[in-house]
Formats: sequence, structure tokens, C-alpha cells
Amino acid sequence: MKNEIMDQIKEISKQVRLPGVRRYLADDIKEANMKNLTYEEFLYNLLLKEYDLRLESGKKNRIRLAGFPYRKYLEELSIEDLPPDARKWFKVLKCLDFIEDSQNVILAGSPGTGNYRKFLFMERNKGICLF
Repeated sequence: MKNEIMDQIKEISKQVRLPGVRRYLADDIKEANMKNLTYEEFLYNLLLKEYDLRLESGKKNRIRLAGFPYRKYLEELSIEDLPPDARKWFKVLKCLDFIEDSQNVILAGSPGTGNYRKFLFMERNKGICLF
């Protein structure tokens, strides 16, 4: 009976497009039983994982749809090759403090000056300050 219900839950979650529920359901049920979680706590944890999965997927989709020609990583960026004003502001951009201050940022410059890399780093590391 339990396997039949699990299969039905997975099918319904497929139909309503909840991949996180399908992926984490069995493990979360085991965890809830071991920790004696309430139904509300179990459901909250499961939906939180679905939410996090959707945020991550949305971020990947936005980057994919932007049509960037290839991926660049911060480790590949030579800070010495940046113009002096870009070097000055790089640490500020890297920390993302401008988001909390509701400031706008315009990444402009000649091709090859690192604007794309700066954007990708900020997108991947939202809210993480490395300094």
C-alpha cells in the first residue's frame, strides 16, 4: 500500500511539475520518521528543497538564455589586466554590498575587459563576501 501511494505521489508531482518533491520525497520521509517531525515540519522541509531547486534552476536558465558565448570564472580573471578604475571597484562588486544599499551597477567597457566575468561571479555568489 505504501509503495502504491509513493508511486502516486511521484506521478502527481511529475504532473504538477515538482521535481524536488520527487527527488527528495523518500529521503525526507525517512528523516521525518527518524526525527519525529510533525507533518507541518516535514512538508515545510520538502517544499523548502523544492523552492531552493527552483531558485537554482531559474538562475541557470537566466544565464543560459542570456546567450553568453562561453563560461568564464573569477579564477581565470587577471585583475592586473583590468583598468585601474575597474580594479578599484572590483572588491566592492565582489562583496555585493551595493545590493543591500539598493545601488545600481553598470558594467560597461570594451570587449575583453572582464565585464562578463564580473557579472557571472556576482550571479553565482549572491550575498557572499569573500573579503
